[in-house]
Amino acid sequence: MENIEDTEPIEEAAEEHEQLVVTEEIRSYIYETAKWTRFLSVIGFLFAALMALTAFSATAIMETLQVSAPGNPMAQLGATFLTVYFLCVSLMLFYPSFLLFKFSNAANTAVLYGDQENFTVAMKKMKSVFKFWGVVTIVIMAVYILGILLTLVAKTGGA
Repeated sequence: MENIEDTEPIEEAAEEHEQLVVTEEIRSYIYETAKWTRFLSVIGFLFAALMALTAFSATAIMETLQVSAPGNPMAQLGATFLTVYFLCVSLMLFYPSFLLFKFSNAANTAVLYGDQENFTVAMKKMKSVFKFWGVVTIVIMAVYILGILLTLVAKTGGA
């Protein structure tokens, strides 16, 4: 009987150690990070909007290119390809900017009001930002490796 009573407080103490403590210093770091992420997200939104505007002016760009440099290989791609390309780049800028903006809002609310739920949302959004850029990095590295391999095969086959 005595052993059962002794083990219960030890289990409660162990549970208390498993929780993270957010100190005032950590709160100030999160608050400052939220300010910078808001700034970066707004800049990202602006660049995404500029890319979208560029996408919708692709026809004019291609007509000017064909007149000024008729032999340019870019002119062969066509306005549709350029529109799709710039829209994809615009979306790739918009999505992480949107996640950063959501992080900034949730982190500000969490720090100012001590709201655990918003802190969880903020960390989830930050995880998504890093996951997105991690996947993009892996894809770019794979394309580079594939390009290097294709170049080696072409050089070997041509020799």
